[in-house]
Amino acid sequence: MLKLTIARLYKSLKSLNLLALTLTLVSLPSPVKGQTSPTPPQRFCQSQLESTIAGIINRPQLRRARWGILVETLDGGGDRTLYRRDAEQFFIPASTAKLLTSAAALQHLGPEFRIRTSIYGSNPTGDRIDSLRIVGRGDPTIGKTQLEAIAQQLQQQGIRQVGELIGEDSYFIGSPVHPNWEWEDVQAGYGAPVNSLIFNQNSVDFTLTPQGLGQPLSVTWANPAEQTQWQVENRSTTVSTDSREFLEVGREFSRPIVRVAGQLHVGSPAEEVSISVAEPAENFLGYFRQALNGVGITTGREMVSDEFRNMPNQQELAAIVSPPLSEMTVEVLQKSNNLYTEVLLRSLGANPQGKGNNPLPEETREAGLQVLKAALTELGVDPTSYDLVDASGLSRRNLVSPESLVQTLRGMAGSPYFDIYREALPLAGVSGTLRTRFRNTPAAQTVRAKTGTLTGVSGLSGYVPNSEYNTVLFSILVNQSDQSSAILRTAIDEIVVLLTRLERC
Repeated sequence: MLKLTIARLYKSLKSLNLLALTLTLVSLPSPVKGQTSPTPPQRFCQSQLESTIAGIINRPQLRRARWGILVETLDGGGDRTLYRRDAEQFFIPASTAKLLTSAAALQHLGPEFRIRTSIYGSNPTGDRIDSLRIVGRGDPTIGKTQLEAIAQQLQQQGIRQVGELIGEDSYFIGSPVHPNWEWEDVQAGYGAPVNSLIFNQNSVDFTLTPQGLGQPLSVTWANPAEQTQWQVENRSTTVSTDSREFLEVGREFSRPIVRVAGQLHVGSPAEEVSISVAEPAENFLGYFRQALNGVGITTGREMVSDEFRNMPNQQELAAIVSPPLSEMTVEVLQKSNNLYTEVLLRSLGANPQGKGNNPLPEETREAGLQVLKAALTELGVDPTSYDLVDASGLSRRNLVSPESLVQTLRGMAGSPYFDIYREALPLAGVSGTLRTRFRNTPAAQTVRAKTGTLTGVSGLSGYVPNSEYNTVLFSILVNQSDQSSAILRTAIDEIVVLLTRLERC
């Protein structure tokens, strides 16, 4: 059956200074199941591994792709390598880079680390306070519920009027938009800016629903309040089932204008769309004001400050904290959440705790990369085996070797936080980005691994339980391919299934 999926591919429309989100109609093959390759023998020996993998990666449609593979046993001394192909070479890792970031964050910050958002006040007089300052430290989990909790704390203290409302957006130093991310990505919800005051993951969500034949798609905002803040230019159409389906959704850079174009079939399911906000701190402060007004607290002048203010006479009136890092790691690895991952990198930079031998740069992201490298080195990862420019893998300038990923997996296996790390990984056929993969195979409900996907890039790295070897560590990275991600995933999954059946014979 054909399904409509969001390919997250944006086109730059220069005349409109607009980016477009394209939906494509593709056939989603069942991974691994129903393949044309010969069924492996009942006993699959290590001596057969090299030739069998070669038969998979040298298929005609894959012969131009570049493969990096490393397979090792977790236990045992001496040479634990079962298979390697260009394992020391650099590849674009896509979201498998999140294995490095999450490992470094657990190692350096600890699983109980939480992000605190504080509210300070000055010169209280009766039920009035002259200045109310909310200081963000990058909590990516804040939404309407959390802001209402802050407002209720203030109301319970008798505050009814606020003269000046200040949002302090200075904890993370540097541009909230990554300089190496493509313009197509920074307009999408998955490429939202990373700053100190984050509301709703700095994105705006809505759905597009087909109507009657010839009618435009309806736009339904996840937060009805957004309807008054965004102008929608809708040039979409509902079409018959024999027409092509596609969508183009984008926003302008400088104005709150969303443009919708394309067409969906009559009766087809609604499609969810997410775009990033342009002014995240102002967006946060606006919703905070609404939360205060909702409990009867009136506010005066509003402003966003990107400079740290040391005000010794102010006291913390209220605060909220994020869930612990152990829970945020699940969001990072299972849902491959870019914003959460980038926040963890900046949290490393903001909490260096003396890591590294050289002075840290002022820019928080760069400082975080240095702390990340120090933390991974402690885990036994060769610092020359990777070169990251971001935490999430969205940049194509990231360079990672299969060797570095396997070393990270091995280092975490010896860490006191291993159970947290392993359980946060997607489980084959069950959860996260592996929910629909490996079903009806020996890998289902056993393999835990992190996926990675960009155009022309696919990867998978993780742990394979094996009755003969106990646990097998693997990293598979594919670059420079002109094939669909579905075809690349099918080949990768075949290799992983082999590893579940590998014997010493």
